[in-house]
This record gives sequence, C-alpha cells and structure tokens, in this order.
Amino acid sequence: MNRKMLNRALIGLMCFLLLQLTVQAGAVAPAGQSQGQSQDQSQAPAQQLSPQELQQLVAPIALYPDALVAQVLAASTYPTQIVEADRWMQSHSNLKGDELAKEVDKQNWDPSVKALTQTPSVLENMDKNLSWTSSLGEAYANDPQALTNEVQTLREQAQKAGKLNSNEQENVTTQGNTIVIQPANPDVVYVPAYDPWLVYGDPIVAYPGWYPVPGIFFGGPGLYFGAGFGIGFFGGFGWGWNHWGYDWHGHDAMFDHGRYISHSRSIMNHNDFHGGHANFNHENGFHGGGNPGFHGAAPSHAQAGTHSGALSGFDHGGNARSFSSRGQSSFGGGSHGFNAGGGGFHGGGGFHGGGGSHGGGGGHR
Repeated sequence: MNRKMLNRALIGLMCFLLLQLTVQAGAVAPAGQSQGQSQDQSQAPAQQLSPQELQQLVAPIALYPDALVAQVLAASTYPTQIVEADRWMQSHSNLKGDELAKEVDKQNWDPSVKALTQTPSVLENMDKNLSWTSSLGEAYANDPQALTNEVQTLREQAQKAGKLNSNEQENVTTQGNTIVIQPANPDVVYVPAYDPWLVYGDPIVAYPGWYPVPGIFFGGPGLYFGAGFGIGFFGGFGWGWNHWGYDWHGHDAMFDHGRYISHSRSIMNHNDFHGGHANFNHENGFHGGGNPGFHGAAPSHAQAGTHSGALSGFDHGGNARSFSSRGQSSFGGGSHGFNAGGGGFHGGGGFHGGGGSHGGGGGHR
C-alpha cells in the first residue's frame, strides 16, 4: 500500500514540474509572438550602414551612366539570377546583336537582369563579386535614400578630383544639386573602367575579397573607356536601355517611367520595399556578408585570385573577357566644385531605340 501511494506521489510531482516548465517556456517567448510561431519567423530590424560602408558598396558603380546605375541596383536584388545570366552569357558567346537580344528576351529573368546583358562586363563583375552584389541589393532595399545620396557624394568627389567630366563617351551635367551622367551617343554605351578605391581622391577601403574583373577594373589614376556597347539591338524589347533611368530626388531606380519595384523572393516586403525598410530573407543562402567585413578590412583588390565569399558553393569559373586597349591617354586635372544632394528628377528616356550601332575606339582620362 505504501509503495502505491509513493508511486502516485512521484507521478503527481512529475506532472507538476512539467507544467511549470511549459509555463516558463511561454513566458520567455518574444512579446507579440503567437503560440507556435518560431523565433526564425520573426522579422529582424534592418541594420543601418554608415556613410563609409555605403560608399564602399556604391564606389564601383557611382560613375556609371544613370540608367546603368538603375539596372545594377535593381538587379542586385536578384543575386541568383545574376549568376544564372552570366553563366548563360558565357555559354552563348556566339550570339551577337539582334540574335542575342531575342534569346535573352526568352529567359525567365527580371527585366533588370536582362538589361545587364547589354553590358556583359558589368554582369560578369556582379557575378564574380557576388558577396558585394548581394550586399548592395540588401542596402538598396533597406535604405535607398541613403544609398542614393552616397552615389551623388562620390560623383561630387570625382568631379573635384578632376576625374568626372563630359567627353566623347558621356555627358556629365548638373541639374540643381544633382550630377547626371548620360551616354553621349544614344545608341552606344561606354562603361567607364576605374579603380573604385582610388578614383575619388581620398582612398576608400576595398570591399573584402574584391575581384578586379578586366574590362571594369582599371588600375590607373582615372577613368578608362574601351569599346562601346551597341544598345540599338535591344531597343525593341521592354527591358532595353531606354526603359531605365534614375530619380535622384525620389531616390529610386526608374523603369518605364515609374518607380522600379523588385519582386525578388529574397526580399521580405517585395510589394513595396521602398516604402519602408524591408529586410532580405536569406533562405536561399544569399547573405551580403558585407557588414562583418567592413570596418578597416585590408584592401584586397589586387588579389586577382580572390573571389566573393557569399556563395562559396558556386564555381566562379570562366575566363574574364579581354579588355580593350584602344584609347589615348588624356588624364585631365582641374578642380570643379560641386554641391551634391537632393535635386532634380532624372527619369528614363524614350522608348524603343533605333538601329544597332557599335562604338569604335575610346580613350581614357
């Protein structure tokens, strides 16, 4: 009889302890989190980057023409498609002109990613430096205003250093307090190659693991312009060059004369991520990885064998495209003061560009 009573007492004690543990577990759950909702499902606040960190992200693209800046920022929210598109371009290197444009149009990529096939060296750079690409996309989604302001800040610094002026390849103009960069020829785009860590006057700490892709990276003190990219072949498609622009006042990439909205599955609030500070969902394995590498990381842009660490499982194989060496040396001096900041609106241009045309020589300054 005593043994039965002891067993009942032990069972009762165990039930009581189990109930206490359950209550305590519920008490430590985050406030406002419903029962059954995991900690992983809660949305973490976006981490705010410093101006120096943002400059490190936009330095490689700040001196690109406005429409190309829009394409790069929009496409950076689709890192998986960037990888796919660059590998596709490498395996279809035989396609040129109108034939290439038609085949690109068939692909299931975002319009911004398709647009980058017009400038394949830019697409290749985003693939080779994938950690930077995904960090750039995350920063653009979380705080487009701050990112846009830093682009203008760096353009101002480049002007003061005498590195950003109108030439045969591009027109550099001032609209209010905004520096605008447009192709000099509406059918040919010249992408400047430069050292993003040195061209702005005061050195910028290189993005960790930065890989200097030939055709985009130029080790001299200024900007280099190689052969132009003919964009007329792509003008008849809805993602072509003339469908893109940048609203510097509204801090938005523009597509078809409206604000571009990313529908990437890597973004939490993809319906309107510019309205607030949306966070990237890293379920696909993409993490910018930029934040841990910031804050005094040693410059690494001279390490040609280094690749981005965001997707260590990806093979970055494939040879870099040859870099055009045509051009005349004309590094200019002079200082042009400029006050960057908000300013006028610069939207996309007209639609459906004319016939294809390829740029000839070039130059560097």
